[in-house]
Amino acid sequence: MKILLGTHYLAKTGGTESYTYALAMELKRLGHDVEYFAIVRGQVSTMLEEKGVPFMSANHYDLILANHTTVVEKLWTLGYTLQTCHGNIAELEQPSPYADAYVAVSEEVRKHLQDKGYQVLGVIPNGIDCKRFFPRNPVSDKLTTVLSLCQSEEANKFIRKCCEQANIKLLCSNKFTDNVWSIEELINQSDLVVGLGRSAYDAMACGRCVLVYDYRDYMGEFLGDGILTPDSINKSMTCNCSGRANRLKYNEQEFIAEMQKYSAELADWSREFAIKNLNIEKITATYLNMCESIDIKRQYTKLKLDMFKLKTEFMQDLQANQSITTGLNAQLTEHQYQTANIIASYRAKGQKHLKVIRALVYLSIVLLAIVLVLILRSL
Repeated sequence: MKILLGTHYLAKTGGTESYTYALAMELKRLGHDVEYFAIVRGQVSTMLEEKGVPFMSANHYDLILANHTTVVEKLWTLGYTLQTCHGNIAELEQPSPYADAYVAVSEEVRKHLQDKGYQVLGVIPNGIDCKRFFPRNPVSDKLTTVLSLCQSEEANKFIRKCCEQANIKLLCSNKFTDNVWSIEELINQSDLVVGLGRSAYDAMACGRCVLVYDYRDYMGEFLGDGILTPDSINKSMTCNCSGRANRLKYNEQEFIAEMQKYSAELADWSREFAIKNLNIEKITATYLNMCESIDIKRQYTKLKLDMFKLKTEFMQDLQANQSITTGLNAQLTEHQYQTANIIASYRAKGQKHLKVIRALVYLSIVLLAIVLVLILRSL
């Protein structure tokens, strides 16, 4: 199939950017003709092009996989458009009415879409390239190194205090201050990773324990789901490992105790879970299977495009007719103005002639009177 991947940002490393890159590589590996579209291009789009995935060049695609509402609004006329909604808070993540179908990355997002009146084809979590994210180094039997992928200085200050008290080495990487593409190398230097969402999934794929926790400005509070285990993972994933599933708050001693739940066996389980549930190969297959009835959808899309073209032609005709009408109205107004001037001119001339006639009548009467007087005197 000819497939277009669309996302708003492809400038720097981020969750959606990494997901788009992994999806493009897997679709290309499967033999599909893949192109990308981004409103903001940069490092990641350059990497895609270097891997043989060009910027959008066609005027029609068999399938468009779009991530953001701004992208859907630019691409929906080019083919069947499936929007993946990655969250329920940011404006970019909101569903676009122009998409043909919708996928949610979590049950929380599914409910958000349904509450807005949109039907959701299914829940598909963010996929991870498990061949890129894999355990390069074994974890320690005892927790020695923690990596914070938190995106706030508030969280990093708190975690730093906790690690100092517990005599644990702390590494930090904030994508907003030190954006790193090869984050898997840093993950493999740690035993336990603290972060939310995509950070948690990347760490699991690298065979690391994960503690879901961060402070985010858009949430306005510290939120966490705690350390991920076979018993807690499903609940945490209902909210995309965002910390909103449990909304746990910690003081320093409680956070240290949560970190000490670490075990090498739990790290091994994390890798197995990622391969089974988050592998980009499985995620891509799920998308393609979901679009098995693409022929029917193509017919629907063609009808949609035909309607769009008819609407466009109608609007163009309407604008043309409005221009003609405006021209005729202008001509009519000019004619009315000229007619009014002519009438006014004739009226002025008529009044002038009327005055002359009245003067002549008065003069005739006077002359007649004089003649009569003269005649009477002569008698």
